[in-house]
Amino acid sequence: MFSTPLGDGAELCPLEPWQAAELAAYTDRVRDHLAPWLPWAHTVTDTSSARAFLQRYADKQAADEGRIYGIRLDGELVGGMLFRLFSASEGSCELGAWLAPEAQGRGLVTTAARRMIDWAVGVRGLVRVEWLVSPDNHPSIAVARRLGMTHEGTLRSVFSMGGRRHDLQVWALLAHEWQNAAGHGARG
Repeated sequence: MFSTPLGDGAELCPLEPWQAAELAAYTDRVRDHLAPWLPWAHTVTDTSSARAFLQRYADKQAADEGRIYGIRLDGELVGGMLFRLFSASEGSCELGAWLAPEAQGRGLVTTAARRMIDWAVGVRGLVRVEWLVSPDNHPSIAVARRLGMTHEGTLRSVFSMGGRRHDLQVWALLAHEWQNAAGHGARG
């Protein structure tokens, strides 16, 4: 019912607790692809855990502290985007994304991220958008570059997953950089 078109049969839609069975099935199907990069790919293992994950984002959205969306291609859930962190009072947010292997190479994450940045900067007035990514996740780093983000540094050994410590690169853009790149209008 509520969606933002991404082109060629793709759309960005809210992902809500009532869709937990669909998220659980999706995660099971692409777990091996997502697990190296996303901690939640290890914890969303059934409908109950998917519902709890989605409910956390429903609660974050109600508190204006985060949001989660699905990327659908011809109606099928193929990925997602989220504001993992969102702080209107501090003027900053962190974007995250994931995509099934068969949906890659279509620009879906880049286009969805542009829509979300347009909203965060243009509507909500945020001044900083971050993208945290494993140094080994080259497709995600390519998205950050396409969005015009700057690599600001690497957080070393910042979290544990799969029995080892992981680094995260911090990529970011500022509102004036986004607005200048967009020609003072929304990017699309």
